[in-house]
Amino acid sequence: MAGAISHHALASTQSCGWSAQNYKFEKRTGNVRLVYEGSCRFGSRKLGLVCASGSQSSVVEPVKLPSDGNSSHTPKKSSESALILIRHGESLWNEKNLFTGCVDVPLTPKGVEEAIEAGKRICNIPIDVIYTSSLIRAQMTAMLAMMQHRRKKIPIIMHNESEQAHRWSQIYSEETKKQSIPVITAWQLNERMYGELQGLNKQETADRFGQEQVHEWRRSYDIPPPNGESLEMCAERAVAYFKEQIVPQLVAGKHVMVAAHGNSLRSIIMHLDKLTSQEVISLELSTGIPMLYIFKEGKFIRRGSPVGPSEASVYAYTRTLAKYRQKLDNMVQ
Repeated sequence: MAGAISHHALASTQSCGWSAQNYKFEKRTGNVRLVYEGSCRFGSRKLGLVCASGSQSSVVEPVKLPSDGNSSHTPKKSSESALILIRHGESLWNEKNLFTGCVDVPLTPKGVEEAIEAGKRICNIPIDVIYTSSLIRAQMTAMLAMMQHRRKKIPIIMHNESEQAHRWSQIYSEETKKQSIPVITAWQLNERMYGELQGLNKQETADRFGQEQVHEWRRSYDIPPPNGESLEMCAERAVAYFKEQIVPQLVAGKHVMVAAHGNSLRSIIMHLDKLTSQEVISLELSTGIPMLYIFKEGKFIRRGSPVGPSEASVYAYTRTLAKYRQKLDNMVQ
């Protein structure tokens, strides 16, 4: 599709020269500092600098928003938070070309490798709290990814479904709490419910109902499959949860990772990038590929995304993230 907004295209065009269409920040194509993340093994230095041009690289910082019309007032420099979005790795039903939706199936061996690779790509980015859907493929992806992080903190699922579950899962060591990362699961981040298509083979369904009808169920914004959810319905719950639960964490200065699904993440990206209902239906997200946003001064700024699972992971770091990476380097010297 010529007009499709592919995830890979977004990654390759925005990892070095950022579009200022939706966000207020500075576009620099001659002196962007790009960080190549290779292996994240302790004791090895696989990180290097790549210049977007022949000029010397430097760290890119978002432009400060103007003050409230008072030129004599200089706004205080606000903190920035990282937001990482990851679509889960390949599931067993992805492999079999079945409609999965809210059916709870695990990752394939390939999906496990994709999750591990995603973790390597974000191993230098601070993470304070993790959100996943209630489905095992998203939770597996989050856990496997965090096993690659250089801080080596342990992700622990928070069980608040009942008073007893909360009480029985308490941690009584403050030191252990410091070395842990809370993982919050939420059904609102689940894949959209495909209704009567769940468990059906996609090709066989197309042969039965026609390619055009199945394409309409899968790719239209407001037309649901039989007894299922449309993308619009999925967006209502996913974006509402994002605003109510995740944004306050970012406002508080927390760095957040969200491991979820193609449609719930497309809904969130539609909100972040201000995409139209026509643009979002053409947005493709690859499995196991992290996307990085910076939240600063009330704005979400897309900072980068790897161009593919076999490619080098490249991000344009802000000064804060560059300092954090240096701190991690110092910890293993």
